[in-house]
Amino acid sequence: MSHYKGRKEKLFLKLQSDREKIPDNKIAITLQNRTTLPMSHMYNRKTVFTSACVGMLLFGVCLITLGSIIPDLKAKIGLDDISSGTLFSILPFGILTGSLIFGPFCDKFGYKLMMVLSAFLMFLGFMALANVSSLGLLKVSIFFFGLAGGAINGATNALVSDLSDKNKGANLSLLGVFFGIGALGMPFILGLLKDVFSFEVILSAVGFLTLIAGLYFLLIKFPPPKHTGTVPVKEGLNLLKDSTLLLIAFFLFFQSSFEGLIQNWTTSYLTEGLAIPQNKALFALTAFISGMVVMRLLIGSLLRSVATAKILIVSFALTLMALLMIKAGDTYFAAVAGLFILGTGLAGGFPIMLGFVGDRYVRLSGTAFSIAFVIALSGNMLVNYLMGIIAQKYGIHHLMNITFVLLAAIMILGTVILRRQKLQI
Repeated sequence: MSHYKGRKEKLFLKLQSDREKIPDNKIAITLQNRTTLPMSHMYNRKTVFTSACVGMLLFGVCLITLGSIIPDLKAKIGLDDISSGTLFSILPFGILTGSLIFGPFCDKFGYKLMMVLSAFLMFLGFMALANVSSLGLLKVSIFFFGLAGGAINGATNALVSDLSDKNKGANLSLLGVFFGIGALGMPFILGLLKDVFSFEVILSAVGFLTLIAGLYFLLIKFPPPKHTGTVPVKEGLNLLKDSTLLLIAFFLFFQSSFEGLIQNWTTSYLTEGLAIPQNKALFALTAFISGMVVMRLLIGSLLRSVATAKILIVSFALTLMALLMIKAGDTYFAAVAGLFILGTGLAGGFPIMLGFVGDRYVRLSGTAFSIAFVIALSGNMLVNYLMGIIAQKYGIHHLMNITFVLLAAIMILGTVILRRQKLQI
């Protein structure tokens, strides 16, 4: 017993001696870094989360605006179908570029500067869309409009992930609700006010709201940059070799493709395949977005305590049921109900997978999110292009067949990812 007591005393004296070799200010700095931030970097989590929701709402507005005003632009500038198609192809390239640059930028300079610049650039985009009179300038403005949208979309998702110590998927789902509000709100506002104001006036008003949002971002405090020195470029490039990140990114590749097909081709499928009038087909598409909003709201609130694996499995089942309902049904009601359920089924994919990314790559979350978004958007663009070829050569009715293939892909990848997550835990 005395021998044990003597060894204990010697160990204590050694630890005390080692501690005395470390300067007190270094100990204080270490503890400060582990527990609290300097006063200049203190921020309010709720305020920052609110700013992220505002940014995501702006992205929803950005993504849907061009499609909503294209008939007005055709009449104003004299666009033909080929020119309109070119404009639709420029926007995704802008979003892809913004998704590529936001991650390393945010890891180096923080989220505040990225969100402020994106909001101001989006404001200029709205002003250009409202006042432009030449096709060349319109193309440039749409590219930068998309760039701002892609950057603010990625930044808000990565920001919410960093803010969330737990329940990242649930918080990202709640963030996604505001994308739906923006996507649903812009066509509603244009339709409601079209007989009262010109589309130029409406766009200018929305643009000034975007400017106000940018000033709001400028006035509040955000989390500090993660890397005050040089960004670890080699470490960021090594993420491209990470098999788990690539699995998640390709899950989102097929998920984004799935969502893009439904958003871009559903109206054609319903009007040509079921002879449903265009205005009713557009309402059916609204049901899809509404289903997504409702489910993301549930995941972010009532279902927060439910395991993400269970939510993902239920999502697969809902998606399969919805596709069977749409394919087998030959009535408008079946199409609307099926699209609503499809929205609920696809709602969890992005927030759950991005939550996994945020948990796994804390040091370089922005860069990891950039990789995931770039691969996801590449899939959206590629598969939608292939769908155009298939529709032209073989018919729009093959839309449902392609969605079944995409569902199989995300189910296989989702199962592998969930197993890896279980092993990691």
